[in-house]
Amino acid sequence: MKDPASIIKRSLATEKSLSLIEKNNTLVFIVDLRASKSDIREAVEKLFNVKVEKVNTLITMKGEKKAYVKLKPEYKASEIATRLGLI
Repeated sequence: MKDPASIIKRSLATEKSLSLIEKNNTLVFIVDLRASKSDIREAVEKLFNVKVEKVNTLITMKGEKKAYVKLKPEYKASEIATRLGLI
């Protein structure tokens, strides 16, 4: 497993990503193109000390890889977003 900080490049603070934090307990990150879903899961769990329920990824029009990371219900995405300065 690579260094978690090299997998997650940055968090996204768009209108859509902020509504996902509130409604779906989901954080949105731009990640390394080569990172697998399990790499992303491990990186988020290590960096933020949470448990991940599900990871969805897609390649954006800009050629970046975007990861939607849904946290388990006992963890709050809004708390992580606050720590990241998104909210």
